[in-house]
Amino acid sequence: MNETEIYSTEALHERLRAAGMRPTRQREELAELLFRDGNRHVTAEVLHREAAQDGIQVSLATIYNTLHQFTEAGLLREVVVDSGRAYFDTNTGPHHHFFNIESQELTDIPPDSVAVGDLPVPPAGTTIDAVDIVIRVAPQGR
Repeated sequence: MNETEIYSTEALHERLRAAGMRPTRQREELAELLFRDGNRHVTAEVLHREAAQDGIQVSLATIYNTLHQFTEAGLLREVVVDSGRAYFDTNTGPHHHFFNIESQELTDIPPDSVAVGDLPVPPAGTTIDAVDIVIRVAPQGR
């Protein structure tokens, strides 16, 4: 399947159904906005602005709810860059991120570019599920 087919309207409907979600009009419209341009990082506010520009009437609260539903269903990955800011990543595979503290841009780091070793023993009754690294960067000479 090529990239155009992966992000076609019918493919998006299938992704929603496969994730156990009913493909409502708002979910379909938001999924199309999220996935039509391939992998990307988006905040709820940016998605809300894009929806308005496309003539989609949806509240910011609905955007947040939908993003969290998509995350719980495995369609998105939430990346928290600080206590008040989260991005939603359409690339759900294992990888890390650079976060530019000035431009607020989040970019992918290939998974094999970061080596993590000597992890602590997790608390009793638990196992390490994943390690997510966000490396904060700033422009040189700042």
